[in-house]
Amino acid sequence: MSSKRRDYRNLIFEIDSELSKIQDADILLEHILLEARRVVNAEAGTIYVVEGGLLAFKYTQNATLEKRLPPGEKLPLSNMTIPIDDSRIAGYAANNKKVLRIDDAYAIPPGRPYSFNPSFDKQNDWKTGSMLAVPLVSSAGNLLGVIQVINAMDEEGKVIPFTKGDETLVGHFAASATGALQRAYMTRAMVLRMNRMAELRDPKETGAHVNRVAGYAAEIYERWAFNRGIPEKERDKTKDTLKMAAMLHDVGKVAISDLILKKPARFTPEEYKIMQNHTCFGARLFDDPQSELDRISAEVALTHHENWDGSGYPGKVDIFADDPVNAPLETGPDGAPRRLKGEEIPLGGRIVSVADVYDALVSKRVYKEVWEVEKVYEEIRSLSGKKFDPEIVTAFFEIRPRIEDIRSRYPDE
Repeated sequence: MSSKRRDYRNLIFEIDSELSKIQDADILLEHILLEARRVVNAEAGTIYVVEGGLLAFKYTQNATLEKRLPPGEKLPLSNMTIPIDDSRIAGYAANNKKVLRIDDAYAIPPGRPYSFNPSFDKQNDWKTGSMLAVPLVSSAGNLLGVIQVINAMDEEGKVIPFTKGDETLVGHFAASATGALQRAYMTRAMVLRMNRMAELRDPKETGAHVNRVAGYAAEIYERWAFNRGIPEKERDKTKDTLKMAAMLHDVGKVAISDLILKKPARFTPEEYKIMQNHTCFGARLFDDPQSELDRISAEVALTHHENWDGSGYPGKVDIFADDPVNAPLETGPDGAPRRLKGEEIPLGGRIVSVADVYDALVSKRVYKEVWEVEKVYEEIRSLSGKKFDPEIVTAFFEIRPRIEDIRSRYPDE
């Protein structure tokens, strides 16, 4: 066996090990595409997943176009879909569950059922050359999506065709990635089941809402960490864990009375006080932490209503008391539980606070109409240094296009 082949096998083993540690499906998809490009030195690529009988774009990466962006920014997400049929390159690979290798997208031989759409190239002053589309198929034969890598590059940076060896290599990688993706889907399904319990109790806790809040939180964290100079590997790990934890931020609402949760109006002061206990009830679910996810989930559930200026809740309380918000472990000058303030509030709580408030303001509630989006941004900005950590607010505004992409990706039904 050649040393090059051994190196490739070691690389796939190394990537498989890294992918298996990622818990969130969306973050995993982004990494799958990145690693697929890495193994064949591809300039660009797109990853699709099967949704509603179509192929939905999940992530697009392009090294050349990304260099044109300001530091720390990414290409926008896309909500586009294409049919699973033979008319498009990715659709053909999906429909036939077979790898499709194309030497030149602008010189597809006549008689082929698929064609290439050059509109993206024209819009972005870029050119697609070689392409390799590889279906993601489970061991049971179910189609999960397609990895499409574009423009194989030689050592001088010149675009060259993908080889038969590249086809085999990405095929091996796709099989490994599919297993990791199935595990991530199972983890997400488990988390969403927990949230559906809360949704049965509180109509606001929809799957779309928790997916949006989790998406916002992950992207805000990534930008905050970039601004702080946190190493990429640490950023990736924390982003993955925080995104899963953010999905569970309001799971404690399962313990709140329906008379309060489903009240079609604003709460009375007494009802609001009872409602505050959801933070403590949520934290209780993770009182025997087995992982970093458990630890951060507990922090987020408990502290996402704490305020930067110390005016939030629940503060320093005994979360195991019958009425936690009235069971202080430490008291403030007013005799009430001492509130957390500033960086005393865990990072996850500070981030989810911004994400949750933003989503509430741009969404319809029984007690309010949807706010006009610019008014929402004004409100977030005005609360910097009061309700919100100013650094988190800065990161939020720096990724505003990403925030809006996520909002459009998970609309309320």
